[in-house]
Amino acid sequence: MKSKEMAVTTPVAALLSVLFFLILLTSGNLTASDLFPSPSTSPPSSFLRSVQLSTAGAVRGAVRSADASIPDELREVLVVVRSKVIAPVLRVAVAACLVLSAMLLAEVLWMAAVSAAVLVLRWKPERRYTWREIGGGGDLEAGNGAYPMVLVQIPMFNEKEVYKLSIGAACGLAWPLDRLIIQVLDDSTDRNVKDLVELECKIWASKGMNITYEVRNNRKGYKAGALKEAMQHSYVRQCDFVAIFDADFQPDSDFLMRTIPFLVHNPKLALVQARWDFVNFKECLMTRIQRMTLNYHFKVEQEAGSSMYEFFGFNGTAGVWRISAIDEAGGWNDRTTVEDMDLAVRASLRGWKFVYLGDLKVKSELPSNFKAYRNQQHRWTCGAANLFRKTAAEIVKTKEVSLWKKLYVIYSFFLVRKVLAHIVTFVLYCVVIPASVMVPEVSLPVWAVVHVPTTITILNAIRNPSSILLIPFWILFENVMAMHRFKATLIGLVEAGSAHEWVVTEKLGGAPKMNLETPLLEKSKPSRFRDRIYFSELAFAFFLFFCASYDLTFGNRCYFIYIYFQSLAFFVVGLGYVGTFVSSS
Repeated sequence: MKSKEMAVTTPVAALLSVLFFLILLTSGNLTASDLFPSPSTSPPSSFLRSVQLSTAGAVRGAVRSADASIPDELREVLVVVRSKVIAPVLRVAVAACLVLSAMLLAEVLWMAAVSAAVLVLRWKPERRYTWREIGGGGDLEAGNGAYPMVLVQIPMFNEKEVYKLSIGAACGLAWPLDRLIIQVLDDSTDRNVKDLVELECKIWASKGMNITYEVRNNRKGYKAGALKEAMQHSYVRQCDFVAIFDADFQPDSDFLMRTIPFLVHNPKLALVQARWDFVNFKECLMTRIQRMTLNYHFKVEQEAGSSMYEFFGFNGTAGVWRISAIDEAGGWNDRTTVEDMDLAVRASLRGWKFVYLGDLKVKSELPSNFKAYRNQQHRWTCGAANLFRKTAAEIVKTKEVSLWKKLYVIYSFFLVRKVLAHIVTFVLYCVVIPASVMVPEVSLPVWAVVHVPTTITILNAIRNPSSILLIPFWILFENVMAMHRFKATLIGLVEAGSAHEWVVTEKLGGAPKMNLETPLLEKSKPSRFRDRIYFSELAFAFFLFFCASYDLTFGNRCYFIYIYFQSLAFFVVGLGYVGTFVSSS
């Protein structure tokens, strides 16, 4: 992964830096007023101006020394290139970003309004759907025949640290033993891990649990392939519903009691999705930031989709499916790396409805290692964009759902949130704004630079009140991740070579032993230099630092404040000082 990323991102950042360094040299004899003559731009405060003046002399001297070595003819050519080539291209980029920002802001405001309405009006799923206890009021000894057969699937791959947690939690579910089948789908390549998992299954089987240990002779289709093959076993035919938990998920004992009634009493419901909770979110700053992002996803995006459209993307775990809906949708498909979202889209296009339970939480683990998190985000982002490419035409042509729902799935769910959001975040805040400080012919409106990101930040903070002090870190880190999501989006849209690359997210299983006093900025353990360095982040950090220094020296827009902080964030991540470190050795 690292070599591929260097091959794509590092040259881009280097090219930008070289190009704008040439622009800097051609501007060496200009003053700030010459560079930024727009009367609509407010002058910086006296304090900021004094900071600029205190450093401008030295930098200008260095620039003029370099400028003196450039022939007049070359200088004139570079000026023409800046005004005739770079400026028009940047203006087009600005215009495109403004349109995309407006689209993103409208979507965010709409989802926030729906989520707030659900919260204020207490429009819970129990008010929208029929829910009644099954059997003898929760008495597992009475009325077993009233309980439907439920299959619980636990897909795993070399999950040495967490396999006991997930298997134990599944075996602890409150449900009649003769109405429950547990499948452990082990795709592990480590023979020792396979033996341990199989032994754990035998231990629970000896206690009376109906648990099966299933393995394959290949990993075709990865998780989707394992789930698809697991559904072919003869004993699955007697089951009505299937609950899926990844290896690091630990459902509470009442999980089935709270979810299955929705499916039993509402025949058009295909999926009940629970919310994720995180046992290790205090491990480091990166896990705290992940928790903020995922909390927003569940509290706002999933809630809005469930309440208004009865559709959202299945999260791949902590959910219960109606097996007949899976079959009608065509079963599991491994054409993308987001098999969960793929199944949800296909089931929705056949008229099935979904419900999200925000008050039902399932404990899970966040990736605390940056490389693992980056791989996970690449898979999620690339897979969603690739799925959009493959299903857009099918969504338009289907006649089983309303036009309103089609528009939501195509425009809101896919286009804005899965594609454009990643593009505009990186291009506007990490490329266009920094680059604009060196091209006086281009300016950006205040609403795009300040109002839109501020509004989005406030809406996130409202849904994460306990993490409000982390908002600045969240902004900077999300912009760093935007670079990877941007690249992953493009790869998914064009279906490049790594569009189907699947890297299982590493789990450490250390939550029970976790020290809750872990400092926010935990220094990584000593390691080999090449293992902890991310060159693409460092390359972009230098580009941003260059832009900030230019604005500090010659500009009067004061963008350098934000750009310096963003450059620092790229440096910190690039040097490996984020998350925890697990040596490859």
